[in-house]
Amino acid sequence: MKRVVITGLGAITPIGKNTKEYWNNLLNGVSGANKITRFDTSKFKTKFACEIKDYDPLDYFDRKESRKLDRFSQYGLISTKEAIEDAKLNFSKLDTNRIGVIFSSGIGGFETFEKEVIDFTKNNFQPRFNPFFIPKIISNGLSGQISINYGLRGVSYCPVTACASSTQSIIQAFNYIRLNKADIIITGGSEAPITESSIGGFNAMKAMSTNNENYSSASKPFDQNRDGFVVGEGAGTLILESLDSAIKRGAKIYAEVIGGGESSDAYHITGTHPEGLGAYLSMKNGIQEANIIPQNVDYINAHATSTGLGDLSEIKAIEKLFKPNLDKIQISASKSMTGHLLGGTGVIEAISTSLSVNTNLIPPTINTTQVDSNIPKELNLSLHNKTSKIINYALSNSFGFGGHCATLIVKKYID
Repeated sequence: MKRVVITGLGAITPIGKNTKEYWNNLLNGVSGANKITRFDTSKFKTKFACEIKDYDPLDYFDRKESRKLDRFSQYGLISTKEAIEDAKLNFSKLDTNRIGVIFSSGIGGFETFEKEVIDFTKNNFQPRFNPFFIPKIISNGLSGQISINYGLRGVSYCPVTACASSTQSIIQAFNYIRLNKADIIITGGSEAPITESSIGGFNAMKAMSTNNENYSSASKPFDQNRDGFVVGEGAGTLILESLDSAIKRGAKIYAEVIGGGESSDAYHITGTHPEGLGAYLSMKNGIQEANIIPQNVDYINAHATSTGLGDLSEIKAIEKLFKPNLDKIQISASKSMTGHLLGGTGVIEAISTSLSVNTNLIPPTINTTQVDSNIPKELNLSLHNKTSKIINYALSNSFGFGGHCATLIVKKYID
């Protein structure tokens, strides 16, 4: 098996339009939540979200190109460009037949679909659809566009598993490289779900916070008074590469990927298993694949969406797997700052986890003031302030509607 390392990072998030801004604001506990600016929220139960601030597609694309791309594709292309530049990839000197793209989106071009259907009804149901309608909405369109833009002829596809999507993309990229089916894979995920139908739909499910008076602190994982998640948007990209290729190129290495655990709750289409069975299995499977033991894990970047059942089920899974070592593990919840990017959330948390391993710094969990009484007191939830800690092994969890569970394991790179 080939060793697999991370050599490039790219991000555009509600708390930073590049990786450096994102990471600095994570460490400083900056909330990305604010009032929604995209549409009139007066009739909606939730009036806030974690939008990317002051986003203008013309800062990144010419007008003609921007019209061909849904917002989720724009975000993914932006983060990918940064990651490629960060990794210093020169495709003219590499075998592009062995460079692939595995890139996810949970719901794809939701904004485009919504707009086209609204226009259809406004035009007396005359079928005057945009010729780019279908390419703009399909979730795999982004992975295809990345491949086309850079002339990459390796594997290219788009795992879609709701909020576990981009973590599963990273795991699949890891598998292709370690099995020597590729040298480099551009992987990650993107989502642009801040639209009327999306907000309305999540409100109907009663999954999203309605704390409109205190929106900046509404995402409060593990808190006794949490009332649902805060939706976010954005994208992240990792460059995964075989260690042989990275050394040959003289690339900088952020961290090493050593395992990926996958499982299913097999319980409910939207609710997590109350005992965290799927989460337990994905963490256990990832740790076994990484050939380590639970006691080796120093840090867990929790899925922790700030929902009542979800937070507790993940904690129960952690308690079951790490019980002899609970007081030694650091846990944090970056969704307290970024909100929940759905299919894009796993990758931005993988970026954060990799940087934690690389820098020995753990971002805080913000907004949590009264820890749920059902959570073991010995758990260190990294409340309020960043933490300095030597991190050799770290774990990042992602769980999606449908019961999809995914866990990524990374370690400090040692040559």
